Amino acid sequence: MSAPFGQRLADAVAARGPLCVGIDPHVPLLERWGLPDAPEGLARFTDAVVDALAGEVAVLKPQIAFYERHGSRGLAVLEDAVARARAAGALVLLDAKRGDIGSTMDAYAEVLRPGHPLAVDALTVSPYLGPGSLQPAVDTARRHGGGLFVLARTSNPDAGTLQHALVGERTVAQAVVDAVRGWNTPGWVVGDPLPDLGAVQDLSSRWGAATGSVGVVIGATLRDLDVDLDGLGGPVLAPGLGAQGGSAADLRRLFGTGRAVVPTVSRDVLAAGPDPAALRAAAARWAAELTA
Repeated sequence: MSAPFGQRLADAVAARGPLCVGIDPHVPLLERWGLPDAPEGLARFTDAVVDALAGEVAVLKPQIAFYERHGSRGLAVLEDAVARARAAGALVLLDAKRGDIGSTMDAYAEVLRPGHPLAVDALTVSPYLGPGSLQPAVDTARRHGGGLFVLARTSNPDAGTLQHALVGERTVAQAVVDAVRGWNTPGWVVGDPLPDLGAVQDLSSRWGAATGSVGVVIGATLRDLDVDLDGLGGPVLAPGLGAQGGSAADLRRLFGTGRAVVPTVSRDVLAAGPDPAALRAAAARWAAELTA
């Protein structure tokens, strides 16, 4: 088994900075690059992004839907890109937002297994069939050193209709965060009492060798941080920078300056293509802003 994802992520951030670039080859971007909406255009787009950025940024985050829409040929493009990105030193986070139960969830998590045709470093997952539904993915991640990012407090306009709902005295979003805190405590499973905060070192305030491998997704465009991340133990994936309106200042406002946060930019970098130097320059501008 490789080193746990949290440790590999901390090492990558130390070497390259925290920036994660999403790979979202949707039709308007393909058109902007002068590419056809076909597997050939998808491959040229993806190859250009990987060639330009896989040796520069800590994390690349392909959105699987844009590859699945082209069928098996699209998935073949993704498989090749993931392998090349990892070989160039980038960690690959597959943005798939998987969520199911039992053997189905177990099957979705197979992409965290070394030797899988689409073997990635981490996977986004949805807990809204109940946090316990993700236990098979957690088990697979632990077994193979993989990572998970669990949707917790997203910033799409109607997210609060579910995420603000109460489960006892906690919001649904807080219940998700608390489950992730438990998963970053060795041996904990859903149904066990939550670890006492006093007994859990708050690793979420920094990067390091002990950074947990299960993180949460918290939107960078939230008005306020309305969940308690103390003792989380793992990283925060913060999408929404750039075209969606989020900024480095929003990250500091929401999370402070010490917490282990992976900021995500997609369109603001991808729109600079297809020139490789322009893609690298766009990523470098965001990296500089995030570390200022």
